[in-house]
Amino acid sequence: MEKNLTDAKQLNGVTLAYLGDAVYEVYVREHLLNRGIVRPNMLQKTAKSFVSAKAQAALIAGMEAQSLLSDDEWEMFKRGRNAKSYTHAKNTDVVTYRTSTGFEALFGYLKLDGQLARVDELAQWCIDYVENGGTGHGKA
Repeated sequence: MEKNLTDAKQLNGVTLAYLGDAVYEVYVREHLLNRGIVRPNMLQKTAKSFVSAKAQAALIAGMEAQSLLSDDEWEMFKRGRNAKSYTHAKNTDVVTYRTSTGFEALFGYLKLDGQLARVDELAQWCIDYVENGGTGHGKA
């Protein structure tokens, strides 16, 4: 893999979210396939509980409740949440949409910064959290 020359801290939140959306989505898709879900319509329906703006906002709330994120990670979340976006929320309110943008920015930042073990750790925590009904049984 080519060495990344992009300084993740210099990118705006929407750019980080662009990558982070894809990064997190891959973890979710692999998880669903590993669960034996192979029908496209069922994959799409099940993935929503992990990747919708509402689900991502709930994951950030869970991370906050469990004090999972470092100060640096919170800074990147806030950069994404507060970024000026030219797209509009679909099927959700603006606050939830912006929170989910922050969630995605966090994943984009960690990926670009080369913190792959932390990406793995947080993605697994998110998957466990959703699988356990948001009861806080994720481990990070």
